[in-house]
Amino acid sequence: MTTASLSVGPRVRRITLNAAGHTLSALLSAPDTPPRATVVALHGAGMSAGYFDGGAQPDASLCALGAHLGFQVLAVDRPGYGDSAAGLPEGLDLAGQARVLRAALDDFRAGYDTGVGTFLLAHSFGGKLALTLAAETPPPGLLGLDVSGCGHRYAPRSEELLTSTDRARWKHNWGRLALYPPATFRHSADFVRPVPERELRAASAWPDVFDALAPRVRVPVRLTFAEHELWWRHDADALDDLRARLSSAPRVVVDRQPDAGHNISLGRTARAYHLRALAFFEECLPERDGP
Repeated sequence: MTTASLSVGPRVRRITLNAAGHTLSALLSAPDTPPRATVVALHGAGMSAGYFDGGAQPDASLCALGAHLGFQVLAVDRPGYGDSAAGLPEGLDLAGQARVLRAALDDFRAGYDTGVGTFLLAHSFGGKLALTLAAETPPPGLLGLDVSGCGHRYAPRSEELLTSTDRARWKHNWGRLALYPPATFRHSADFVRPVPERELRAASAWPDVFDALAPRVRVPVRLTFAEHELWWRHDADALDDLRARLSSAPRVVVDRQPDAGHNISLGRTARAYHLRALAFFEECLPERDGP
């Protein structure tokens, strides 16, 4: 594990993690005091860890907000992105990503104080990885999940876009331009990346994969759907079915984020979403002994 001297933003620095023979890059932000817990943030397809550092509106950055509220935030470049892209040009399937990520988190925990436990906050394809990790090889001390932009049933006509060009997927990924600060697209080179081929091939199988994984998730789960989400069904019947399949989770919360498109953490309402997610994590923290 190494730490680079490059400053990315307030309290944010770049680090690398040793992960089952691969090197994963990440952004790390931490409070000035020992962290209460650690939030591991997992970006979606075609993004990078910078998705969680809100370049267009720094006050909305998950990294900054988390540290301000006493959480350590580790935003990881998933396998096939960042420093691991050269060695994994086609990426990995979900099982492979889960294996590598678990090794990276073991390496991180060996070198850093993680507080009372770990939360996973994930977007889109990162949400698939978070649910896979929680169901199959949860890291020690996993306290809960917050997933945005990931459901369990694709919306009509969206599944056919999974194998289309980036241009064809653009509207589903972003929605209306007015949902984002204008500077977002000037900053996009900082966080937008090519989608590894194995991710695209795995995406269409997700509904069946979710059905197998969901009953094995045993921590509280919060799922957020943007008001203008286009990839996923989020009507009442679909959400009732989604909740029912997470049958072993002690708590399942489904929320909607008004005035947001698929990329919630980059939109105008990113700060509101991040504060709600961190409030959910507050509710999942173990009770403290009294004075």
